[in-house]
Amino acid sequence: MTTVAVQTARGPIDSSALGRVLIHEHVFLMDMEYTYNYRPDFFTEATIDTAAARLEALKTAGIDTIVDLTVLGLGRHVPSLAKVARKTSLNLILSTGAYTFDAVPAPFAWYGPGMLREGPELMVDHFIRDITEGMAGTELKAGELKCAIDTPGLTAGVERVMRAVAKANRITGTPITVHTAPQQQTGLIVQQVMAEEGVDLEDLVIGHSGDSTDIDYLMRLADKGSILGMDRFGVNFAITTQQRVDTIAELARRGYADRMTLSHDCCCWSDYFPSVEDYHAVMPDHHYLHIHNDVLPMLREAGVSEAQLDAMFIANPRRHFEGPAQRFARRG
Repeated sequence: MTTVAVQTARGPIDSSALGRVLIHEHVFLMDMEYTYNYRPDFFTEATIDTAAARLEALKTAGIDTIVDLTVLGLGRHVPSLAKVARKTSLNLILSTGAYTFDAVPAPFAWYGPGMLREGPELMVDHFIRDITEGMAGTELKAGELKCAIDTPGLTAGVERVMRAVAKANRITGTPITVHTAPQQQTGLIVQQVMAEEGVDLEDLVIGHSGDSTDIDYLMRLADKGSILGMDRFGVNFAITTQQRVDTIAELARRGYADRMTLSHDCCCWSDYFPSVEDYHAVMPDHHYLHIHNDVLPMLREAGVSEAQLDAMFIANPRRHFEGPAQRFARRG
């Protein structure tokens, strides 16, 4: 199998070294303006040490790599990510892109095609620089692209970001994850827009597909080549853990184990709640070890084989990085 270089927070690694991967996680989540002004407790070595310890516990549990999908709009703080990366043996794949359900991030809102100031789409160059040169004045390069579409649907801002992400994929060969709202079946809109931009749909992870029990909808996405992100274990306000497990088991029975990845979509630190205790009072299962401790036994009990689990943790994430790079190389 041909391997490729994958960018991590400690530099490039061979794709064969990715090991077992959680495809959709975060290290820090925040409103950066609020945190910078009102949460000085974030900017401490204790924050870094706690995050590194939690990631090391994940490594001990058998996970080798996480994809950190914190992009513009979610409070990515590159200097802190660099510090954490130096203190953990876990691979951190960082991301670029923008997270919005409506408007384009303010620095890009008024300049671009058809905007108040006519010009090229600056987001494309911004994302490409993050991938090829480094993020926020550092040498840390993004290895993943991300955008979002939620219940408001394909607003003008969401579409601009999505098409900019698609163009960056075409120019760099970097794979894409998209946050979606499966109850509104927005994954189908993602596939349509990405196809219009020339993106190979195999380059995509359709994020939060695990929030749906609609097998027909999920098969429609997978049949077009995209990977289903079954990636919100521990988030129980959408559907229950048992429903998530049953959906994965049914898809595996139908031959789709090679089109799913598993993850939590959780983090080490966030200002979304006053404290960690408040956060876990609301979502006690939403932590990095929930899949290892609780979900894997349930999946095995539901009939998911070790080979199918290996596909979800190892083969599918590896293909997510190798496939786009190899297809990009063939295009010349």
